Amino acid sequence: MNKSKHTPTFEASAKAYLSNTQLRKNIGHATHTIREKRKDAVDEMPDWEKLREAGSQIKTRVMRHLDRYLLQLEESVKKAGGHVHWARDAKEANQIIVDLVKQKQVEEVVKVKSITTDEIKLNKALAKEGIQALETDLAELIVQLAEDEPSHILVPAIHKNRAEIRELFRKKLNQKELSDRPEDLAEAARLYLRKKFLNAKVGISGANFGVAETGTVAVVESEGNGRMCTTLPDTLITVMGIEKIIPTWQDFEVFMQLLPRSSTAERMNPYNSFWTGVTDGDGPQEFHLVLLDNGRTNVLKDEVGRQTLHCIRCSACLNVCPVYERTGGHAYNSVYPGPIGAILTPQLKGIEDDGVASLPYASSLCGACYEVCPVKINIPEVLVHLRGKIVDEKKRNGGIKQKTDLEHIGMKMMARAFQSRSRYERGQKLARTGQKLFTKDGTISKLPGQLSGWTAMRDLKPIPDQTFREWWRKRDE
Repeated sequence: MNKSKHTPTFEASAKAYLSNTQLRKNIGHATHTIREKRKDAVDEMPDWEKLREAGSQIKTRVMRHLDRYLLQLEESVKKAGGHVHWARDAKEANQIIVDLVKQKQVEEVVKVKSITTDEIKLNKALAKEGIQALETDLAELIVQLAEDEPSHILVPAIHKNRAEIRELFRKKLNQKELSDRPEDLAEAARLYLRKKFLNAKVGISGANFGVAETGTVAVVESEGNGRMCTTLPDTLITVMGIEKIIPTWQDFEVFMQLLPRSSTAERMNPYNSFWTGVTDGDGPQEFHLVLLDNGRTNVLKDEVGRQTLHCIRCSACLNVCPVYERTGGHAYNSVYPGPIGAILTPQLKGIEDDGVASLPYASSLCGACYEVCPVKINIPEVLVHLRGKIVDEKKRNGGIKQKTDLEHIGMKMMARAFQSRSRYERGQKLARTGQKLFTKDGTISKLPGQLSGWTAMRDLKPIPDQTFREWWRKRDE
C-alpha cells in the first residue's frame, strides 16, 4: 500500500501552520522564554561541557552493549518482584497492555509520561476495548480534552495560550467562572484529576530512565501528577523504549544534572520518582515493565543514525530550532516533532512514506540543535545522512524526479571541486565570470531555471572581485 497518499509532507503541512499567526505567537513566546532560562541554568555549571561528554559516552556504551544491558535490566526487575514483557512493535505492545488492563476488569486507567504510548497509539487500542485512558500531565490533559495532538515533547500544549485553555476548561470541566490566571487553571485541573487518582486501580507510565544494575525505573516531572500515577494505583504498567537504559545508579549523577537544565531550565525537577519492583504495603503491588523495540534495533544498525537513540527527550533542540519555532509541532505529523523528530521518525518508520521522508529536509542545518543537545547528538550530521539515503532510495526505485537528480549531480560536482584547492579556485574564476549576467546592484536576486529555488526567498551575494587567497598572494609580492 502506498502510504504517501495519506501522510502529508512537512512542506505541505508547514504552509498551513505558517499562516496561523496566533500559533506562531504562542510558540515563539514560549520557546524564547525557555531558551533564555535554559541559558542561565547552564551558565551556572562550569563543567557543563564535561557533563555533556560524559552523557554522550554513557549512551554510546549502552548502544554498544544494549543486548547485555537489556538482559541485566530484565533480571534486576524480576528479582525485585516485577514482571518484564518484550514487545517487537506497537501491535505487540498494545496487546500486552490491553490484556493486562482487562485482567483487572477496569474501565479507566490513569497515564503519565505518555510520548512512548502516543508512539504506539495505546489510547486508541484501549478505547477499542471500552477502556478510557486519562492523561494526567496537565499539558497532555489539555490536548486530550481539546481532542488535539501534542505539538512539543516537553510542553505538548505549547501551541495554546491561557485564554484558549480557560475556554476549554469552562466547556469540558464545567468551570463556568474560571479565570485565565495560571493558578486558577492549575487548580481546576487538580480538582478534576484528584478524584481520578483516588479511584484508579491501574496506572500506565512512560519512563525517563531504567537502571540495568538495580531494575529501577525513573520518571522526572514538574507537577506531581506522575508521583500520584505511579504510587496510588494497585497495578503499574510502564512502557519504556529499549534505548532508555543507563548502566548503573551512579549514572544518575550525570543525567539528573543534564536533563532538568536542558528541558525545564531548572537545577532539579520538582518531582523525581524512582521505583524498583514492588514493596509490600508501599505503592503498587503489581509492576509490569514493557520493553518496546518498534524499530529501534533497526536504528541501531546504522553507524551514523544510531546516535539518535542517545536522546533523553529534553526538547532543548525544539526550543532553539528556527524551523520549529515558525511551524510548530503539528507540521511534522509525528509524536516526535522538531529536529529530533526529523531524524528519529524516519528511522523508526522507514523512508518509504513520502511524508516521513520529507522530515530530514525540515531544517536549515544551522547547527543550533547540536550546540544545545545535552548528550551531543550531531543532529545536522544525521539529517544530511538521511537525506542521502532518501535520494539513493528514490534512485533505486526509479521514482526520483529530474530536478532532484540534477541537484544530486550538482552536489557531486561541488564535492569534487571542494576536494582540490586548484579545482576550487578555477571554479571561483568561472563563477565570477558567469555571474555577471545575473548580478544587479551588488546582489543576485534571480537565477534561471532550476536554480531559481535558491533565489525565490533570498538574495545571494556575488563572488567578490578578489578572493582572500588572491589578496594574500598579492600582499606577499
